[in-house]
Amino acid sequence: MTEPDFLRATRTAYDSWAAPYAELFANGLEDFPLDRAMLAAFADFVRADGGGPVADLGCGPGHVTSLLHSLGLDASGVDLSAEMIAIARTARPDLRFEVGSMTALDLADGGLGGVVARYSIIHTPPERLPGVCAEFHRVLAPGGHLLVAFQAHDDPSELAESFDHKVALAYRWSPDRVAGLLTEAGFTEKARLHRAPTESERAFPQCHLLLSKA
Repeated sequence: MTEPDFLRATRTAYDSWAAPYAELFANGLEDFPLDRAMLAAFADFVRADGGGPVADLGCGPGHVTSLLHSLGLDASGVDLSAEMIAIARTARPDLRFEVGSMTALDLADGGLGGVVARYSIIHTPPERLPGVCAEFHRVLAPGGHLLVAFQAHDDPSELAESFDHKVALAYRWSPDRVAGLLTEAGFTEKARLHRAPTESERAFPQCHLLLSKA
């Protein structure tokens, strides 16, 4: 099967940016208390429902995977970039990291208790986002939990707005429209965080959606 151009371009870009990207997140999420709170709530829900394995999709250098592990979850990471995965494996040899794409995950149906997609849907062309939502649903067990984070925009008439991400073509998303796509895919929204950007996040509001598989 021929690989879509957007996956090839995104992989190449992140392979070249892997080292500076890892340095950027060397302190994990120390400066993002609200983001940590959403991850903690996600972890609480997963543990309460049996604590099944969790996949951090688009894990980059593994800083969020490590945080999920520290919250008591059986967490592993998946990323499109082999260079990112190499850095993650070196920095966190006690955790599992694999190269893969969330458009077609090498994971069994219903095998996960949780999925985190933190800023990893942003390089997905809008017409492909429903397929990614369906893939999230496929790999989660019934009642499993999903946490998605992304840069947001405020026009619900438009699903996505492209922006200059510096690394690769990226999109800001309408929280309502993304929540709608996930509902159509079989998820139920549990909570939503819509927060103001920090200085490092330019002027873009940030959104986190916490959902469960119906």
